[in-house]
Amino acid sequence: MVRYNEERLDLLFSALSDPTRRSILARLDREPRLSISELAQPFAVTLPAVLKHLDVLADTGLIRRSKTGRTVWVEIEPGSLKLAMDWLERHRIFWSRSLDRLVGYAEARERDTEEGRK
Repeated sequence: MVRYNEERLDLLFSALSDPTRRSILARLDREPRLSISELAQPFAVTLPAVLKHLDVLADTGLIRRSKTGRTVWVEIEPGSLKLAMDWLERHRIFWSRSLDRLVGYAEARERDTEEGRK
């Protein structure tokens, strides 16, 4: 189970590492349901390149596609970032505690140094 989550987390962060994919997700956040051609329009890349980006996002579960007639619609998959958010939160807590201890240590050293000067 842990290995599965690690692999999924790696894929998720890899997908998010690309600025075009992040732009696609940001646009879908503002406009919840867009066709592939609407999504591709503002990018200075070919439609096949946009389709590859969408494949990566779909493979990681960040988006879902549905077809109505000849139009393929793209939407953000709700909850798709939960694994990443949980991972980030665990590390935020760890580093906050570690930095709090470091501040406490530095302050104690500073007090000891000031008392030694008196």
